[in-house]
Amino acid sequence: MPDNQHTVARPGQERYVAEVDEQGLGAVDAVSDESAPASMWGEAWKQLRRRPIFWVSAVLIVGALLLAAVPGLFTRVDPTFCQLHDSYGPAAAGHPFGFDRQGCDIFSRTIHGARASVTVGVLTTLIVVLIGTVIGSLAGFFGGWLDALLARFTDVFFAVPFVLAAIVVMQMFKGRSSIVTVVLVLAVFGWPQIARITRGAVMSVKNEDFVTASRSLGSSRLAILVRHVLPNAAAPIIVTATVQLGAFIVSEATLSFLGVGLPPSMVSWGADIASAQAALRDHITVLLYPAGALALTVLGFIMMGDAVRDALDPKARK
Repeated sequence: MPDNQHTVARPGQERYVAEVDEQGLGAVDAVSDESAPASMWGEAWKQLRRRPIFWVSAVLIVGALLLAAVPGLFTRVDPTFCQLHDSYGPAAAGHPFGFDRQGCDIFSRTIHGARASVTVGVLTTLIVVLIGTVIGSLAGFFGGWLDALLARFTDVFFAVPFVLAAIVVMQMFKGRSSIVTVVLVLAVFGWPQIARITRGAVMSVKNEDFVTASRSLGSSRLAILVRHVLPNAAAPIIVTATVQLGAFIVSEATLSFLGVGLPPSMVSWGADIASAQAALRDHITVLLYPAGALALTVLGFIMMGDAVRDALDPKARK
């Protein structure tokens, strides 16, 4: 109350005086700065661990990696040991999925088939990310004639149908192909999408204030690209690579199904699906087990990519 105003109390009326608040607004509105601010990846982890889709996809991916790394934990049966008198035999003790046309144990072949398919997917993704990140980051960061040249080079590969090109090239190695051959062929035609994603992410990050500050401190352009731009542009690259990993597993199965992928002597889901088509009407279970394992593995990587995208993109969360 101002000093020039006075309160006049009537006779018999008690005067009420409010107690002075000893805690000021500054103390009430103060924010504790003892804890370090959460990074983008820390916030993403908080979002991920709250989503059931992340845990379901993580279980599927870990299961597929275990099958590929240590198949002996799940079965002791040799997948290449076949007896014709067991052809299309039903499930038995130690053989829960029964037998295929050649009398091979379907359960063992399904378990061991994960190694070739997952290995092709992982190695192809690593090479594709390496090629696409280098080309896309150089084009997006330096711009100018280099951007135009690399963009046209990327468009040439983008215009080529991915699976069709892989089939044509793999015909040259028919009968003598290997995991390395399949990986290199898929990687040659699979990098343009990563390159485009990387180029767009780098172009959106290179104009940020921290890049300008680093440039004013005398850092070289290459150092700024490697130390500051790429780490902050990695989110969309990781999401795309996760989804593409599942696509590369499907591509390997497609090539093996068509007879131009991995050799018949190598156990893979695609080869088993191809051999099972002859008994599709009478013995459909021979097809369901390798196809189901393939579908669950690919589904795990796609779901993981969606979960990571939503966690790293604030707009998607809203």
